[in-house]
Order: sequence, then C-alpha cells, then structure tokens
Amino acid sequence: MPPVHMECVGASHAQVLASLHARCFAPPEQWSAAAMASLLGSSGVCAGLVLAGGSAAGFVMPRCVVGEAEILTLCVLPEYRRQGLAAQLVAWSLAHAVAQKADRVFLEVSVGNLAAQKLYAQAGFEHRGLRRAYYPDGSDALVLGRMLDV
Repeated sequence: MPPVHMECVGASHAQVLASLHARCFAPPEQWSAAAMASLLGSSGVCAGLVLAGGSAAGFVMPRCVVGEAEILTLCVLPEYRRQGLAAQLVAWSLAHAVAQKADRVFLEVSVGNLAAQKLYAQAGFEHRGLRRAYYPDGSDALVLGRMLDV
C-alpha cells in the first residue's frame, strides 16, 4: 500500500468528497457537491480526507456540537478497502472529537452493512438504538455510540 496521509479539508474540497461518496454509495444515498459544501459550512462540521500515495482514497465527516460528536458519513473507495483506512478515519474522527471537547460520539449504520458494524465495534461503539426505515431504500439504521476520554 502506498504511503497514507490524513488532512482536514473544508468546503473547497466539496467536489472531491462528492466524487468519493458517489463511488461508495448507491445513487439514492449519494451526497452532491452542493450538499457537501453546505454541510462543511455548518457549525462544527469538518472532513478528514485520507490520501494514499497522493490520491484521495476516502474521507470521514464528523460534526461536533456542544460536547457531542456525530460521524455523518465515512467512505473508502473499493480499491482501498480492507487496508485499514476506515479504521484510521474512525480514529481521526475520535481524536478530532476529543480535541473539540466532545465527551460522546454516535453514528447511524445500515443493519445490512456488517463490515461497518464490525469496524465500529472494534472502535468501541455499542448499540444505542434503531431508526426504522432510515435510509432511502427503506432499510433500518442501527444507532451506535461510545463515550470519549476528554
């Protein structure tokens, strides 16, 4: 695997993030560049972009507000999966949340996304709830969360 580098990016990278998202999610779940820019312009939102050998390989978008963090989305391009990049993105999000003084973090993950559920369990996330018909395809989302050491 080529050398990996993480960097914090903002709205100026909205098109890159949208392109990555489009390659990782089904059309109804893809976020446009306008949606990315809007989110990144919101209070407490940033993106951690992972570069592998200088190429954008994936990103994570956390939001930190009033002591609480949420991972809004995370994706890694198919050709870079199973190389530890998603775990690095989660770790980056947790470190970012701690730096922002969040004491807990949560996220939603599809009940059908077993790989992501395993990733989050390995990062210390636990089941907190269920959102029925949360995703555009009608599937449910597990709500996962964990406390942070601040």
